[in-house]
Amino acid sequence: MTEGLIRILIGAGAAIIGIIVGIFAVGFPVGKKLGREKRIKEERETTGVAEERAKKIVDDAIKAGEAKKKEMIVEAKEDILKAKTEAERENKERRQEVIRLENRALAKEETLEKKIENYERKEETLNKKIKDYEKLTEQAEETKNAQLAKLEEISGYTRETAKAELVDMIESDAKREAAVRLNRIETELRDEADSKARDIISLAIQRLASDQVSETTVSVVPLPSDEMKGRIIGREGRNIHKIETLTGCDLIIDDTPEAITLSCFDPIRREIARLALERLISDGRIHPARIEETVDKARKEVEAAIKTAGENAALETGVNGLNPEIIKLLGRLKYRTSYGQNVLSHSIEVAYIAGMMASELGADPILARRAGLLHDIGKALTQEVEGSHVQLGVEIARKFKENRDVIHAIEAHHGDVEPKTVVAVLVAAADAVSAARPGARREDLDSYIKRLEKLEEISNSFPGVEKSFAIQAGREVRIMVKPEQVNDEQMIVVARDIVKKIEEELEYPGQIKINVIRESRAVDYAK
Repeated sequence: MTEGLIRILIGAGAAIIGIIVGIFAVGFPVGKKLGREKRIKEERETTGVAEERAKKIVDDAIKAGEAKKKEMIVEAKEDILKAKTEAERENKERRQEVIRLENRALAKEETLEKKIENYERKEETLNKKIKDYEKLTEQAEETKNAQLAKLEEISGYTRETAKAELVDMIESDAKREAAVRLNRIETELRDEADSKARDIISLAIQRLASDQVSETTVSVVPLPSDEMKGRIIGREGRNIHKIETLTGCDLIIDDTPEAITLSCFDPIRREIARLALERLISDGRIHPARIEETVDKARKEVEAAIKTAGENAALETGVNGLNPEIIKLLGRLKYRTSYGQNVLSHSIEVAYIAGMMASELGADPILARRAGLLHDIGKALTQEVEGSHVQLGVEIARKFKENRDVIHAIEAHHGDVEPKTVVAVLVAAADAVSAARPGARREDLDSYIKRLEKLEEISNSFPGVEKSFAIQAGREVRIMVKPEQVNDEQMIVVARDIVKKIEEELEYPGQIKINVIRESRAVDYAK
């Protein structure tokens, strides 16, 4: 590169000199010959000097370039030597690491081979033991079958027949023994009850609960005189026993003058018993056959009253076109309470409030009243059918082809689903307003009713039970069994099984008496 630059400079100098000479030649074409020769000579001398200087510069540049080249070659060789040394060092370290890893792998491989050999030896030993065990098992099975065959031949029974007969015999003896022992234990406990009664504190709690719910679970029937109490009780208590059996209510005959108290958590049963007892008292003829007839009439009368109550509720709220079955269910709400609040009165109140709010908002007040009246319709079946009153209400409304907005309002009034219509929001708000009145909610009563219903449900779940009634504020359950399925000894077992299930599934204060009743009847007709 330096040499080329020098050549360019020399060429440029020669060109400049040529230009100068040309200018003098053109500018002085008529000059003297001597002057021209002199100038030519001077120019030649100047050109020679320049060439010598240029040549010297070129030589110096070439020498400098060679020196630089040698210096760079030396540096390159040093760098190559360093890189080579570093690479050799790294290769040596890697070889040492590879050797170390190979040694570890070999050691592990040897250990693994030893373990595999030990495992194979243990497996062989285990297989041998298994074969020996299987052989012994086969021999034992053969011996057992031979002995069983010999026993069957001697006894004349097959194995299945003997097993079935033995099981039946053991089961029968166990039941008989259990009934006898239970009877003896209950007799002993009954004898010791007086001394242990003071230790049962929860009885006081149960009495307190009875006082709290007495307003909604007790009815009082006036008597013309105290002599009527004896006639209601009947000879050996047959009349009062018949009334309690047919109605499921407990008749409390105490020192209260000219009055009998009816106790039952189900208001429909209590109303039937009250009407039947009033008619028997006014008629004066009190005997089992007359009691059955009067209770049937009272039941029909209550059913008619239920229908009338439903029709009056629909008429009062201005809700028309209801299915007759829905009207009957509405009437049943008259005898249903929730947290101490009458459900039918609550439903009518919700219908009024929802209708008034709908009128203020410009919505359909008729549809709002209809949804408000039917929002708790499911509570009419919660005692007979499993499920929440919201779910049952939706199923009832769908069954009888109610408006979709009404169904949605029933489904959303407790927040089970998100309300999507104005009517649903109004019904939920009206329900909250009606329930927020002072004294409208009493948790104790609702829990009490559910506990009594659960008592009857548990009792009815056992085979042979015809019907059951929870009485005495839940302190007693009266259970009627079918005489053709349950004998006298089995009654004790049934009572004990029901007690165990109640103790496992329910929480309750005090104690609960399980009273199992077996009644045999002989009916014939004279023609």
